[in-house]
Amino acid sequence: MFKQILGKLPKKPSSAKFWDNSESQPPDNNNQGEEVLTQRSSSDGDSVSSVEVLPRLRDVPISEKQELFLKKLRLCCVVFDFVSEPQQNLKEKEIKRQTLLEVVDYVISSGNNGKFPEPVIQEATKMVSANLFSSNTHQQWKKNKTPEGLDLEQEEEGGSLNPSWPHLQIVYEFLLRLVASPNTDAKISKKYIDPTFVLKLLDLFDSEDHREREYLKTILHRIYGRFMVHRPFIRKTMNNILYDFILETGKHSGIAEFLEVLGSIINGFALPLKEEHKLFLTRVLVPLHKLKCLPNYHQQLSYCVIQFVEKDCKLADTVIRGLLKYWPVTNSSKEIMFLNELEEILESTQGTEFERCMVPLSRQIAQCLSSSHFQVAERALYLWNNDHVSSLVRQNSRIILPIVFPALEKNGSSHWNQAVKNLTENVLKVLSDTNPELFEECLRKFQEDQQNAEDNKKKNGETWRQLEEIVASKGHTSMEK
Repeated sequence: MFKQILGKLPKKPSSAKFWDNSESQPPDNNNQGEEVLTQRSSSDGDSVSSVEVLPRLRDVPISEKQELFLKKLRLCCVVFDFVSEPQQNLKEKEIKRQTLLEVVDYVISSGNNGKFPEPVIQEATKMVSANLFSSNTHQQWKKNKTPEGLDLEQEEEGGSLNPSWPHLQIVYEFLLRLVASPNTDAKISKKYIDPTFVLKLLDLFDSEDHREREYLKTILHRIYGRFMVHRPFIRKTMNNILYDFILETGKHSGIAEFLEVLGSIINGFALPLKEEHKLFLTRVLVPLHKLKCLPNYHQQLSYCVIQFVEKDCKLADTVIRGLLKYWPVTNSSKEIMFLNELEEILESTQGTEFERCMVPLSRQIAQCLSSSHFQVAERALYLWNNDHVSSLVRQNSRIILPIVFPALEKNGSSHWNQAVKNLTENVLKVLSDTNPELFEECLRKFQEDQQNAEDNKKKNGETWRQLEEIVASKGHTSMEK
């Protein structure tokens, strides 16, 4: 990943003669050092920048590397404005970028040099906090972003792009390498990568830049894996963010990434499942299906839900009833998503749990079969191609078939789409071969109901005709008077 960063980062300005972390040689100067940005305050209180010459880490003895590394971390705490002043301080920005690349390389190449001491961890987290949690980094970007300035192509790729990314990407890479490094002692680091730090990191998931969210997702994975003490706090905080998304805002850019992290966490839950985990399923994961922006995160959400059902098949009834509660009424594409998820859930559902919810489920399937949208009807018919689902239906055919038979029979005779008609005929043939007596019984009942409906239609038509004659005759009489 580090090599990929070097390839993606913008080229150095031609006017700036700085070395980079490639095989190219650094500029020759008397000090054989590197120009590094520092920051000081002027007499009037304004912050100004200056340049200090520091040697490269690879050029100093081992005994001096740590102190020099600390200095470089402090220098990287300088934050630039990439939004309102993108063309200012170009030289200083490039110096900082090169310094960031060097400190990342130092963490990577530390190897078996022993654990990082506490001052290094402290300064490293300070540097990360200064760059990632700065108001210049995110808030000003969002404030200055106007609808007229949005790039539609960028929006389609996953949101607008943060102009600070050339520096932020290296800072994220540094944090990722630091957390993942075997030289990072978790007992020491937890004092600085504390709940406050984690909370600010979780807040960044609402970034509109998909590149940033991908880094955050990977880093959160690492933190959750290495810092067991933070696990309850991380889960609770993510729950609260999701609660706010469901009940209040309905807007958040990082829901898919959150759910991807949660999918890995759920996969590691021990059995039997704790009550708090079951409540998370019923109060967070299931209600997430009702949001309009479901397509943005449905794949990750479905994976989380199915993980629960696979771990405890008794939850299948709860999940299926939850899906039925939030089943879309007028959105065909969401209906297809629900049917896809439903099939995967049914594959992990045992007969006992299926029997508890089969009646309302069969009614919903019948409605999907009757849908005028051919893809919804087609997807519902494909459920019979699943061996496990088909087996559950056969075992409970006396209850299920009478519910879905009218929709199947109407599809076979009057649906406008030929593909739906063909699939319906195949399903009806399977049902007929499985239980001929029940099939004939359902067919007779359907024909009787159709005849009764036709008779009632004629009867109602005759009644309306008589009423119209009565009204017409009274109107004629009143005119004569």
